[in-house]
Formats: sequence, structure tokens, C-alpha cells
Amino acid sequence: QFCSPEAKQQQQHYDKVASAYLENLAYPHTQEYFRYLDDALLAMTGNSQLGDVAEICCGRGEALRLIGHRIARGIGVDISLAMLEVAQGDLGRPNLLLAQGDATMLPLQAERFDHVFMLGGIHHVNDRLALFREVFRILKPGGRFIYREPVSDFFLWRWLRAIIYRLSPALDADTERPLLYAETVPVLERAGFRSRVWRTYGFLGGALLLNSDVLVFNRAFRFIPGIRQLTRAMTRLDEWTIRLPALRHAGLQVIGLAEKPEAK
Repeated sequence: QFCSPEAKQQQQHYDKVASAYLENLAYPHTQEYFRYLDDALLAMTGNSQLGDVAEICCGRGEALRLIGHRIARGIGVDISLAMLEVAQGDLGRPNLLLAQGDATMLPLQAERFDHVFMLGGIHHVNDRLALFREVFRILKPGGRFIYREPVSDFFLWRWLRAIIYRLSPALDADTERPLLYAETVPVLERAGFRSRVWRTYGFLGGALLLNSDVLVFNRAFRFIPGIRQLTRAMTRLDEWTIRLPALRHAGLQVIGLAEKPEAK
């Protein structure tokens, strides 16, 4: 009963495509490119312990798997039971729990968490203000919200995604919308956050190597000898490209950090 109609639609969609989604994540070039993005995310978290952590729209628990050794207790919340079952099989730590829930009405206690992570979840939620208010509610004062999402501020990605989201059965155009800076940071601030970091990553290499769910030819890359080394070379090229002044905000993915102000 604590579930919006949009979340129910997402549940049906991801329960249906879960196996194909996980297959795409298992390709060696996908794994290597995500390792580059994971390293960037971990650099943003620093080296200290992270306390109590919630991962919202957790899927198979990507963030909890990355940082599980640095947290006291963690919980992953997702609307898809199929994805939660995969996460349950993968995580297997006594300090990590999983729960089914809608990101806009979380079944979690207020001011309970030191960190909240979302990796590829925000763009599945159309009511961003409701989402950010829920994240704000469950964070302790001084807590941090760290996210990684597809971003379409660069015109090329905006045009391509407008087409791909309508054509691919792996995507749900009615409930998925990549982030834009102007639609994200001001809404975070309306919810009470202070936005601290917005940095984009990935360019042509990411476009070719990360989209095996929509680019059929991408799936054949796994048969290329040395594909992992080639992918690492592409990440370096992408990193150089998006550090050019004219392309600083042109990346495919954004990694961001927002803070809940300390109580006065």
C-alpha cells in the first residue's frame, strides 16, 4: 500500500528485464568501464568509515557491495523483488539488510543514516522533489547524499537518448529521465540540501561500451581479444576529453554529492 502507481510500473518493468539487465552488467567491457566510474565514486567518499548507510533504488546492491567493508550497518531499498533477490544472494553480510519500497515514500526511520547512495536510481523517479525530500528526511544532520546517474546536459546525449528511450524494450520512457543540472541541483536545494559536487564522466567510449542493453553490436565486444585493456584505454581518453574546458559538463554520467546541513 506504500507504493505510487509509477513505482508499481517500475516494479513490473524491472521484474521483467532483471535477467537481461544483469547479463549486460557481466560483460567484461561493461565491468571495466564501471570500475573506472566506481573508482571516481570511491574517491569522493574519502577513506573514513561511512557509518550507517542506505542505498535507494539499490538493484543488486552496487553501492553496498563497493563500500560494505566501511559501514556499520546498511540497508538497500528497491521496488523490484527480482532485483532484491539477486542482491540477497550477492551480499550475504549480517550487517546488511534489504527491503522492498518506493523511493518517494521510504520505509525508513527519519534522521537514521550517515550516508545515502543512489547509483542509477534518480533517473527512474519522475517526482524528484519527493525523492530528495525523503532522502533528506532519513539522513542525519550533516549526512551526505552521494549519487551517480546518466546526465544529458550535452546536446548529443540528449538527442540520442530521446530516440533510444523510445526504441529499447530494456528502458521505460514513461518513468525514466536522465538528469539535467537545471532540473537536479535547484530541486536538491529546495529539498534542503547543499549541493557540493557535480562532476561528469564518460564520453564516446562510455557511449559505445556501456549500452549493451540498447546497442546490439556492443554485446560482441566481449569476444575482442584484449577488450579489458582497450576499455581502460577508452576510459583514459574519455577522461582527457571531458577535462577540456568546452566539454567539462558534457559527460554521460554525473557523480554528485549533497549535504544535509548540521542542526543549528
